[in-house]
Amino acid sequence: MSKLPRILTIMGSGETTPTMARVHRGILDRLGERPVPAVILDTPYGFQENASEITDRAVDYFRSAVGAPFSVASFRSRDADPLTRETALVRIREARLVFTGPGSPSYALRVWSGSEIPRLLASKLGSGGAVTMASAAALTLGRYTIPVYEIYKVGEAPRWLDGLDLLTPLGLPVAVVPHYDNAEGGSHDTRFCYLGENRLRALEAQLPSEVFILGVDGHTALVFDLDAGTASVLGLGTVTVRKAGQSTVFPAGSEVTIDDLVAAARGVASAGTAEGAAAGPVSVAPPPAVKAPTLSPLRDEVARLEAVFNASLDECDAPAAVRAILALEETIQSWSHDTDQSDALATARSALRSAIVCLGEMAVRGAADPAAAVRPFVDALLEQRVRARESRDWAAADVIRDRLLTAGIELHDTPDGTTWELRAAEPSPATPVG
Repeated sequence: MSKLPRILTIMGSGETTPTMARVHRGILDRLGERPVPAVILDTPYGFQENASEITDRAVDYFRSAVGAPFSVASFRSRDADPLTRETALVRIREARLVFTGPGSPSYALRVWSGSEIPRLLASKLGSGGAVTMASAAALTLGRYTIPVYEIYKVGEAPRWLDGLDLLTPLGLPVAVVPHYDNAEGGSHDTRFCYLGENRLRALEAQLPSEVFILGVDGHTALVFDLDAGTASVLGLGTVTVRKAGQSTVFPAGSEVTIDDLVAAARGVASAGTAEGAAAGPVSVAPPPAVKAPTLSPLRDEVARLEAVFNASLDECDAPAAVRAILALEETIQSWSHDTDQSDALATARSALRSAIVCLGEMAVRGAADPAAAVRPFVDALLEQRVRARESRDWAAADVIRDRLLTAGIELHDTPDGTTWELRAAEPSPATPVG
């Protein structure tokens, strides 16, 4: 085939969810005839005990949700045996697309240091091919990298690590910050990849004057066409250029040039804005105050389906309740490949189980013998009828019989007493009275 396009994609999060499947397919469509040689580089999560499970979920996601087979370039440790290491390097060289994502950025940098992997990735971006880096891997792209786990989980002072610096040669002297709009903290600020405003401000003060922050929201992709020098913002969120506490926000649908991003960091309008540049106005402002926590797309959909299900129960609409449960199950299935290790899927499965239990309880109530509900009232009236007949008050006895018949309850007088049944339902067991 002719020379491959040069494509760099930065994903803020959600790289193996339904929200990013269209982005992955669009990149693959530009890389020639299917199947496109593509690999998953597993280094960032290589230290985890469930690394093989994460890989399997990612491979299954690309096969089922994206429609593309991916092989694995397994480079989990610097101590990998020579065959494993060389096999990974060969697969990366031969691939038209390299994908790497969740895990620890500092671990990935340690493993890649001194290996051929940074050079191979730079070669894809320089001579042809596609590189998609998401979540933890996205943090390693810039000149500097945030050691997220060490700061957020361990409590180390905010500091930078040297990154791969694959973007400065492209004209972008940046530090990449994925999960930019994160709101998982609820009552505390976890924006900016779990750092919050205070720690990001401290880190920002440590950057050289020419370096700026490139933030990518969750479930959002910034796709660079390096041959054209342009970039597209795709997905659910925004891309933010931040410099000295000032932010320029590019909404989903924006088409910008690399020069636009650099100009935004300098606080000036770009003369080279691509035609049809933005889906909406680009705003320049200080970073917003801590916003109210937002749900992930999965949590949003689960909450919506729970509301539909509960409303269906309130209206005693069993078919609508069943449809909501089926939709919830399909939603869980479509998100089951997600390599993000949040509790969103567990929450969704819990909602599904609760809905099934509630539907079962409704079925039990609906399956109960309706005669059982009215039996105490019918028996009381029949006792009155027996007394009326014993006192030969036939008119009163007939009134009771007729009123019960109007209510759908039919009486049968026999030598052994009176029995009754609901005419609109399956006959209940005969109930002798008197």
